[in-house]
Amino acid sequence: MRINKLELTNFRSYSLLELELPPGVTTFIGDNGSGKTNIAEALIYLSFLSSHRVSNNTPLITLGASQAIIRVEIERDERTLQVDLEINTGKANRARINSNPTRSQREILGACQVVYFSPEDLDLVRGEPGVRRNFLDRLLVTRSPRLAGVISDYERVVKQRNALLKTRASTNALVSWNEQLIKFGAQLTAERIALIEALNPWVAKNYANLNEVKLASISYKSGTEGVSNNIEHNISVLSQRLEEVAYQEIERGVSLIGPHRDDLHLQLGEFPAKGYASHGESWSIAISLRIGSFNLLKSEGSEPILILDDVFAELDTSRRVQLMSATTIAEQTIITAAVESDLPPELLTHRFYVTPGLVKKGTS
Repeated sequence: MRINKLELTNFRSYSLLELELPPGVTTFIGDNGSGKTNIAEALIYLSFLSSHRVSNNTPLITLGASQAIIRVEIERDERTLQVDLEINTGKANRARINSNPTRSQREILGACQVVYFSPEDLDLVRGEPGVRRNFLDRLLVTRSPRLAGVISDYERVVKQRNALLKTRASTNALVSWNEQLIKFGAQLTAERIALIEALNPWVAKNYANLNEVKLASISYKSGTEGVSNNIEHNISVLSQRLEEVAYQEIERGVSLIGPHRDDLHLQLGEFPAKGYASHGESWSIAISLRIGSFNLLKSEGSEPILILDDVFAELDTSRRVQLMSATTIAEQTIITAAVESDLPPELLTHRFYVTPGLVKKGTS
């Protein structure tokens, strides 16, 4: 998979940007604030229908414009696909595939698959559980786009159920929401656990390749004991647990069980990574999670685009080498950097220089 053409209209700092992207490695070089990360963000947004930098659409739309548009031409399996996404505030986004409107923007999920690595990924180790849940769920959607519906349905149920719990609603009023919480929660939990089981060997291998002494592993940390990668088993476990906490939930006005309260546990040797990993070890875990994700998807037949956003300046030689090795097996890699000298010469074959609102192609 690769992007042949990218066009942005009123997206962030670009009133209009048209780029032709070659296969292999393409590097965007520019000062901080010049707009190079906006290009990476557009591809990430197209892949997940959300930004890795902001929680709502308003900052994505150029000031004074009513909407932003991302348009890409994707080459995949010897076929060419055009995907258009219209980003709006206050109303639903709209999407087109080969100029044909889709019923829902979610229909474009899977068309563009990316794995990205950015400085914010240190939060995967040091941040709150929500950051790690988001990492898992985005990888789930990349791996199986249909799961976006399950995740969305589950989040909707939790929101509605919490609203009822806050009003001390009757048991009867909660019945249907309980059933949906169990149904979608059991499936999401099973999918996350299965994903972690598949990802764990790749994380361990990548961490070892960084010449780290300790062994790294990942596992699922749930507040509901006994959950597994089996949906029917999870339905039974969640049903029983929901009965046990029914009184506490009404008293506290919040849903106390389910995957919205779970976490991805990162282990280094005998200790949890959070609170024990050094700065360097934290970078190594973050790299291992992202490149491990890329390896997993590739092993399952996908060809995701690799995006390395402003990370080379943060890394030492061994960690830079690990990222470089990933670029050699990716069909297309997009790299952003503030300083050209931060990048190995091998990654400078195709260069663009970025200044506010303008992208200029460099000479080889």
